[in-house]
Amino acid sequence: MPTRPEISYFLYHSENPVSCRSKIWTSPLPLHPSRSNLKPDAKADTLTSYGDYFQIARKFLRKDRFELLAFAISQQILRKINPEEIRRISICLEKHGAFYHPARIEVIVNDFGLTFVLNLAISQAGRNCIEKEYHALEKLNHIFQKPLLPKVYGRAEIRLKSNQKAGMFLGEWFDGYHEFHISRDPADDTHKIRVWDPENQDFYLSPEQSMEVYRQASRILSCCYNVETTEQIFSWHHASGDFIVKVEDHSIDVKLITVRSYDAALEDMDKDTKVILNALLVFFLNLTIRMRLDRIDGVGEIVWSDDLTVSGSIKGFFEGLAQKPPTDLLPGPIDTCFKYYLESYSYSELLDISQAIANAYHLRAPERPLVKRCLEAHLETVCRNLKDL
Repeated sequence: MPTRPEISYFLYHSENPVSCRSKIWTSPLPLHPSRSNLKPDAKADTLTSYGDYFQIARKFLRKDRFELLAFAISQQILRKINPEEIRRISICLEKHGAFYHPARIEVIVNDFGLTFVLNLAISQAGRNCIEKEYHALEKLNHIFQKPLLPKVYGRAEIRLKSNQKAGMFLGEWFDGYHEFHISRDPADDTHKIRVWDPENQDFYLSPEQSMEVYRQASRILSCCYNVETTEQIFSWHHASGDFIVKVEDHSIDVKLITVRSYDAALEDMDKDTKVILNALLVFFLNLTIRMRLDRIDGVGEIVWSDDLTVSGSIKGFFEGLAQKPPTDLLPGPIDTCFKYYLESYSYSELLDISQAIANAYHLRAPERPLVKRCLEAHLETVCRNLKDL
């Protein structure tokens, strides 16, 4: 008779174990994003407790006698693993997002360990997002063999005791990568990118490192943009922690860990040279704007990043275009054609398009006033960097 793996539960880090005897086990799960909040939220979903969350996660992982987890492990190490070889599983609730409550799944198999992410959604909006994101990640990982996005291994919906449903999927975890946000450095009272590293200590990036973060983030989004169909990743936001970074020996590596949707900006329209170049122009200008938006420490006021973001965004954008195969709709390499197309626009024409992008933000979108206020100075910075390019 095979031994079942031992399953343990933790909140936010491995030094904070919880069990059915813990006080928080019956506390309601918060609905609102929080980096770490062990206190029950007055506005929480009273139908779902922390204990419910861990039981749901356990039920998903145990499905078909841990077959899915064994499959995910096998995919990671490129050899067959049987469920009976799984010795121990740790389920660590990481944070409370706007749509998901992600957990870090640490697995011990015989003499080695692996880590996965379990994205779990309780709300209807979150469950809708789970299904859409899972299929988007599957599609993009099939198209792009480069490790730009996390692999996904399986999804399910599980009914709760209250007759609600929870949606979830198991995906790749990027070890050594951390969430980052703009923060105020008390040492000099300036805004800098702070990397959240709970195992060691949070730290700030230098201006050069920050520019590299924006360059790589822009390159990932541009690589995933389909010039012919106008399919693109949207909507992404730094404030949601969509990008993560690994800093090792002063080198920077950025990953995108979520794809809420991957849809075409233009549908039911004949795509000719002018149409796809114009769509690419809108994508480019929107990229440079959104790349500058964040919230202080991820949850505070909306903030506009320094001009160095623009330099990194433009470099990453053109690097992404340069990696794309040629298309019959353009007479030459995509990045070269787009550079010529950009040169045909005056500053005032680019400003008109940028203002149209800003006006497309929802009237109640909290970032709308900031974008509109900073737009002209931003575009001047974009044009100055394009000349240097």
